[in-house]
Amino acid sequence: MPRTAEIRTFPTASGILFGLGLGGFFDGIVLHQVLQWHHMLSSWYPITSIENLELNTFWDGIFHSSTYIFVVAGLFILWRHAHRRHLYWSNKLLVGTMLIGFGAFNVVEGIIDHHLLVVHRVNETVAEEYRIYWDIGFLVWGATMFIIGCMLMRSGKQDMYARQRAAA
Repeated sequence: MPRTAEIRTFPTASGILFGLGLGGFFDGIVLHQVLQWHHMLSSWYPITSIENLELNTFWDGIFHSSTYIFVVAGLFILWRHAHRRHLYWSNKLLVGTMLIGFGAFNVVEGIIDHHLLVVHRVNETVAEEYRIYWDIGFLVWGATMFIIGCMLMRSGKQDMYARQRAAA
């Protein structure tokens, strides 16, 4: 591939890190705080006392801090890459990589936290026998985002290579 193609590549890692962070923010803000379906450790320490609420709130904060680090790392990589060389800005590549990260967050977090460790379930406000359906839906939603992200990323890369060939 010509040297210009190397210079104009999109920093895939930045989009994936943005997606991981935004996936975590969505989970923490919407599911933990707004809907109050669960907290970080609410299956281990149910919200039945002030002490358990404080413990869960603390670990929700640790969780949000880690998702914040993902977003900052994604921004750093994007800035560093764009600052040094001309960056091929592609909506498909950015959205695709963000969906890959968001979907990967949901799948990994869903498998580890909801199924293996059972630190919480997606929706702890429903009867116990229905929680598995929410957990499975969360995994399907994450896998769907991941697959759509891969398709968008592939399409964005094809567009990028076509533009570079046309410019050469």
